[in-house]
Amino acid sequence: MIKFAIVGMGHIAKKHIEAINEAEGAELVAVCDAAAERLEPYAGTYETYTDLDEMLKTNKDIQVVNICVPSGLHARLTKIVAEHGRHIVVEKPMSLKLEDSEEMIQIAKENNVKLAVVHPNRFRPAIMKLREKMDEGVFGTLSHANATVRWNRGQEYYDQAPWRGTKEFDGGVLMNQAIHNLDLLLWFMGEVESVQAMATTRLRKIEAEDVAAAVVRFKSGALGVIEAATTIYPKNLEESLSIFGEKASVKIGGSNALFIETWDIENGVEGEKDSFNESIKGNPLGKPGHQWIIEDMVKAVQEDREPIVSGKDGLAPVKLILAILESAETGKEIKL
Repeated sequence: MIKFAIVGMGHIAKKHIEAINEAEGAELVAVCDAAAERLEPYAGTYETYTDLDEMLKTNKDIQVVNICVPSGLHARLTKIVAEHGRHIVVEKPMSLKLEDSEEMIQIAKENNVKLAVVHPNRFRPAIMKLREKMDEGVFGTLSHANATVRWNRGQEYYDQAPWRGTKEFDGGVLMNQAIHNLDLLLWFMGEVESVQAMATTRLRKIEAEDVAAAVVRFKSGALGVIEAATTIYPKNLEESLSIFGEKASVKIGGSNALFIETWDIENGVEGEKDSFNESIKGNPLGKPGHQWIIEDMVKAVQEDREPIVSGKDGLAPVKLILAILESAETGKEIKL
């Protein structure tokens, strides 16, 4: 069994606890949070600590630490964990700064530890189905793609914690909500060459943006359109990913990008879309993405290989988002 610990016992930690407890080959042994009251529900079940350094010094059996603190603290805690020689699973975004993300990758490499970034949407059944078709080359030459996140996050969401919506610790709709969708966009379309964008804070009382729009050119020559907002009234409307090529048009949509909405493939199987959607209707999320990430880290440690969603993968959407924000601020096209 690979022994895990979690640092940061806020909302997202619950998903990590469930994922580790369900994952084959993983065991949760310790939890850590600077706020002692957050540890109270776990006392008697796991070892509890209020200091990360103390936890790693005390429990030498811990092999992997899941970092679930506010995003602005990811880089600092990654450094501590790596210097203790433990592997790392870090929540998205891996950091809010390009230099911090690059340093996290370098620190993990220098200390010979593995670094995985939590981008669980890659493991949704509809997304994996699309990935199969992409790998088969059914699209031919890609023309363009569209990534859309039209969600609602009311002011009460941001008021739940003082760090939410701040530029230092959280970021806005791009870093917090849309980053999963942008990870998928990059996973399918490849590296970005340049971006032109606008972003603003329209409705929420936060430092960061609550709505953004961008046009990107990929290194392949294909184009992409990005729209992200937390201002949609009165609830989440859509999260979708659409990819268009000379021989195929596919859209994965719904309020959380779970179902195939368009599936037009040259020489494709008749009724494939409907039969697939029917097959996942009862469980469109499939095995939880966090569990996929944990089980892959277990195997990565055992097999001494890179995690399936590596630090390099986590860096890509951060780099794109920062370029979008720079373009929005300067009004210029930004080349990556």
